[in-house]
Amino acid sequence: MEKALNKYFLFFIGPTLLAFTIAFIVPFIMGIVLSFAHFTTMEDVSWVGFSNYIRAFSNPDFINALGFSALFTVVSVIIINVTAFFLALLLTRGYRGTNVFRTMIFMPNLIGGIVLGYIWQFLINGFLSKTFGVTITVDPKYGFWGLVILSNWQFIGYMMIIFIAGIQNVPNDVLEAAKIDGAGPMRTLGRIIVPLVMPSITITLFMTLTNSFKMFDQNLALTAGEPGKRTAMLALDIYNTFYNRVGWEGVGQAKALMFFVMVVIISMVQISITRKREVTN
Repeated sequence: MEKALNKYFLFFIGPTLLAFTIAFIVPFIMGIVLSFAHFTTMEDVSWVGFSNYIRAFSNPDFINALGFSALFTVVSVIIINVTAFFLALLLTRGYRGTNVFRTMIFMPNLIGGIVLGYIWQFLINGFLSKTFGVTITVDPKYGFWGLVILSNWQFIGYMMIIFIAGIQNVPNDVLEAAKIDGAGPMRTLGRIIVPLVMPSITITLFMTLTNSFKMFDQNLALTAGEPGKRTAMLALDIYNTFYNRVGWEGVGQAKALMFFVMVVIISMVQISITRKREVTN
């Protein structure tokens, strides 16, 4: 059997590796090279060294997008994971109608980001116009909290399902032993459930962290970075730099590469920290 697998390994894995190389590896390497070049098309590339990176950090729009994205990510990650975890706890109690509520809470995750952005723009603008006589693009704080509300509505259901799977995997005999030993609900939660659900926490933290940093279509549809690009997140700022500023294509590529490296480093640190806290049943 093993010999047969080795014989046909390249036959089955070859097309996938070829597609991955053409669609990801080659463009990624080209992107690294172009981040050190000035270009408008692939026929007029000229080497400029670290000039694009210097211009990127000298661009106030990029610094603002970096700070805005970082703050948004911190707030969203905390609210989404805490809310999803306690919803999962509530929906694993065996109450009637649990499956209906799980489905309802999960459904927003199935809607595309652009559609969600326009839906929430309509809802938030309707509320703001009737209450304060303004729209979401008047003040950056409206755009910030609008994005937080949108991301929570979209991702809480998905993270809840992951937490439910983790909580249902906690052995009942361990919970019963804790109850016999006199552990209260909060002690059981902190000393037993949370440690045993840490693999799920690792996954949800990784997903919410990366999704929050990479958010683009929701940002584009909800605020488009207005007012004055003060609600533009990193992905939208990179898009605007590359496609909407002639001669800044190299700067946009440099921003994209820094964005990629930053998200990878942060994600690796998060995974390293949370995996050390995981325990086995």
